[in-house]
Parts: sequence; C-alpha cells; structure tokens
Amino acid sequence: MLLPIAKESGGSHMIFPLDCIPCFLRGALEAARFATSDVEMHAEVMQEALQVLTDNSDQPATVLGQRIHRRLRELTGIADPYLDAKRRFTTLAMALVPELRAELSRVEDPFAYAVRLAIAGNIIDLGANGNLSEVEVNLSLRRVLSEPFNGDLARFHRTLLVSERILYLADNAGEIVFDRLLIEQLPPGHVTVAVRGGPILNDATIADAAAAGLDQFATVIDNGSDAPGTILDDCSAAFRNVFNRADVIIAKGQGNYETLCRASANIFFLLKVKCPLVAAQTGLSIGTQALIASATGKRHPAEIAKISEVCKHSG
Repeated sequence: MLLPIAKESGGSHMIFPLDCIPCFLRGALEAARFATSDVEMHAEVMQEALQVLTDNSDQPATVLGQRIHRRLRELTGIADPYLDAKRRFTTLAMALVPELRAELSRVEDPFAYAVRLAIAGNIIDLGANGNLSEVEVNLSLRRVLSEPFNGDLARFHRTLLVSERILYLADNAGEIVFDRLLIEQLPPGHVTVAVRGGPILNDATIADAAAAGLDQFATVIDNGSDAPGTILDDCSAAFRNVFNRADVIIAKGQGNYETLCRASANIFFLLKVKCPLVAAQTGLSIGTQALIASATGKRHPAEIAKISEVCKHSG
C-alpha cells in the first residue's frame, strides 16, 4: 500500500504534511492498545489507519484523525478507548484543585496565573503523548511560571471583562479541571463551555465536564462533532449558533488552533506548543505556553461598544 506523496511544487492532492504520518500511526497504535490487549487487533487497526490515510489524502489532519479513530472504535467495539485514562487524569487534577486555588489567592495577579495554569494543563494530551505520566503533569504545573510564555495577557483580560458572551472551547479531560480555575476568574454567568459531541482521543465530553464540576461554574454544551478540534461544518447547528453569537471565543489546544486559526471570529487560542509543525506555524518553540489572538478575527460589535463606553468614562 503506497501513500500519496506531496510534490515539492505544483498541484498536490495531499493537504496534510508528510510529517503527520508517523504521528497518525503512533496515535492509532496507542489508541488500539488503550482499547484492547489483542495484538492481532492492533495489527488490523494499523492496516485500517494506513487505508484511511491512503483514501483520504485530500483531507486535513483533524479529519484524518477523526476517521482513523471512528474506524478504531468500530473495529474494537469500544465506544471510548480512553475512558479509564480520562478518569485517571480527572481524578489527579481534581486532587490538585485545593492547593492551586489556595495559590491563586496568594499571587499578585490571579488572572495571569490562572491563564498559565490552564495552558500548563494542556499537557494532558494523549494524542500527542499516549504514555503521559502523572509525574509529567505535576512537573508541568510546578513549572507553570518558569516555562516560556508568549502572548498579550492584558489585552486578553480587557477583552474578557467587556464581553457578555464568552465561549470556551475545551480540549482534554483532566485539563478541563484547570480550565475551571480560569473560568472562576471570568464574569459570572457569561461563560459557555463547549466540549466534544462524542469520544475522540482523550478529549472532553459532557460526562467528563460534569466529572470535573464545570457545570457548577458555566453552561456546558457539546459541539455535536467527534473531531479532534472544531470543524465548524461538522458541528451541530445549535453549536454554530452559539459560536457565531459569541463576543469572544477561548479555544484550548492544538486541535482547536489547527481548525480555527483562519476562522473569522474573535478568538484567543490557549495552548502548549507540542508539535514541530505548530511550532513552525506559530514561530514559537516547543514547550512554550502560548496565548495567540486570531489574525483574521474581528471584534464583536458589542465588545467595541463596551470598550468605547469604558474609555469614555475613564477620561
């Protein structure tokens, strides 16, 4: 079986980088091992993953990931291969909340600290590292203020303070516990959190959000899609309505960045740079905590009006 090869120049049908292929195959094997110990099934999953890559070379990486994992679930009969791992990392994160909340009460700038905690939590990405350990998560949180950071925190904070409708696009189970600490810093009643519409990798679903207690601090919805990102055409009409009406959108993780970085919306991406391709696209080193404002997005009219009002009264 031969994969289509992208040409150096001219028209090519392949729109996902060749560098993605090893990650797709590694991820498929790790997911198969999460689902079953059957070695023959692992081999069948790998063959199917190769077939998906061959048959869908004109699709972006997130669509390929969606299709590979759909096929894996069909073959194994396991609806959520990452369920145990998601529960384990949620339990770990919840145990850390009291200590982190106490730390937030002591720091000079709780908002900045909460943003960095939310980004540090993005390490809980089993698509990027299926062998992630609890020790690595703890190290990431302990280094939260020493890791390189890139982004305009002041602009991000100002935007959120004047926004009536904040849409928070969550990423991974476990990670969303740390998102909760950031949501607690935002205007009460203004935040809607969106999770995936079905299991994909260790991405958070409605059940994972409830386990993390997010429904106590925000309205929680799902996007109607099982893609490892936010492919708007694949999302439900109800979700797209919330997306289009949002004054500002906070999008967590590389998958949301890859699928929405060209969307015409007022988006702030929060992610830990974990992939060489994302590093090259953003110009940031691997390991950087990134806060990236969308280049194509326009401020929502309600946000512009409220900023003008604030400026008028501030003299």
